Amino acid sequence: MQDRRNFVKSLSAGAALAAFGGIASRSAYAQGGGPLEQVRILYGFPAGSAGDSVARRVAEKIGGTSYSKNMGVVENKPGAGGRIALESLRGSVGDGSVIVLSQVSAFSIYPHIYSKLPYQAKDFEPISIGAIMHHGLAVGPAVPAEVKTLKDFLAWSKNNPDKASFGSPGAGTQPHLIGALLSLRSGVKLSHVPYRGTAPAVSDLAGGQIAAVMGPSGDFLSYYKAGKLRVLATSGQQRNPYLPNVPTFAEQGFSDLIAEEWFGFYANAKTPADVRQRAHAAITAALKSDALKDSVGVVGLIATSSTPEEMARSQQAEFDRWGPLVKQIGFTADS
Repeated sequence: MQDRRNFVKSLSAGAALAAFGGIASRSAYAQGGGPLEQVRILYGFPAGSAGDSVARRVAEKIGGTSYSKNMGVVENKPGAGGRIALESLRGSVGDGSVIVLSQVSAFSIYPHIYSKLPYQAKDFEPISIGAIMHHGLAVGPAVPAEVKTLKDFLAWSKNNPDKASFGSPGAGTQPHLIGALLSLRSGVKLSHVPYRGTAPAVSDLAGGQIAAVMGPSGDFLSYYKAGKLRVLATSGQQRNPYLPNVPTFAEQGFSDLIAEEWFGFYANAKTPADVRQRAHAAITAALKSDALKDSVGVVGLIATSSTPEEMARSQQAEFDRWGPLVKQIGFTADS
């Protein structure tokens, strides 16, 4: 898909070559030990949300590999924008039997907005990127039916300041900051309502309890197809392949709202290198499965994989990009 090609092009060719050599040199990893009995994959948002599908599809496929004898088990730890799951991984044994699927914003944005975090990037080792997602802005029945474009929504919000609000998966998440940037750039005040994940936010949106939600576009798909909500814009460089009729924020005059967030698999930093290598081999093999790609596509995600080195470089690039934007928004955990 176009978005996946764009993402791959953004990775350093030099890093990719170096990583390839590293993977080749690690091909004898199985000599160091046998597979684990079972692996738990922690995910910091509710079951049923977009990233949850990636964790579950990978968990189903890592059984019977050099990494794990049995299928993995997904453990949802929603709350605090995914930080609870990362804190749990940090406190785990570090033998590779527990890993996490986390959104990159936990490492690229959170350090800019929280004076204290229960973890640091050095507490974890990247394994592989799992999927790319675009965020979107959706409105429901609380917003009049004649509001069909982003321009319409901003005009309605300006005229109805008491109703002009948007939900997000949590304070400090990338969707929250995209919504804050939209408010800043448009000059229209949009009040933020943080939720414990996108699923409850979208449920409230469809029920008319909140005007809008900014969140992973895949979480809107079933409601959108059923006509229960309208998606007004998406955050990719190009239109989302699953919402081809919805224009991007950039198309509608908001070029710095381009954001293609990814979910990635991480291990505790104490995990032995040979175990991480086995995890990488099993997880990337799962991610290349056509069945998995089709399955996560249903929830609007673009399955992909990477080397640990590529994942680390992308994480650093996102960290560097969001620092100045967070300062412009003026959001901190205490605000």
